[in-house]
Amino acid sequence: MEFSQVRVYHPFVGPFDPCPPILTKTYQTPVQLFIPFQPPNLPQFNPQEALFKGTLWPALYSPYESKWGKEQ
Repeated sequence: MEFSQVRVYHPFVGPFDPCPPILTKTYQTPVQLFIPFQPPNLPQFNPQEALFKGTLWPALYSPYESKWGKEQ
């Protein structure tokens, strides 16, 4: 199951907007939108990794990726 969770759109930029326009915006969609029911025989993380990642199934794992890079 390969799909992109990141969606891109281009908002309207008016001619009299007082701020510099942001021409491209992105947002994340939850994995549950693409898997409406649990298919049989999905691969599973081992229990320790599942607790760390917050889900038992790799198909439902969605890591948080900051727009500003890694924090120090």
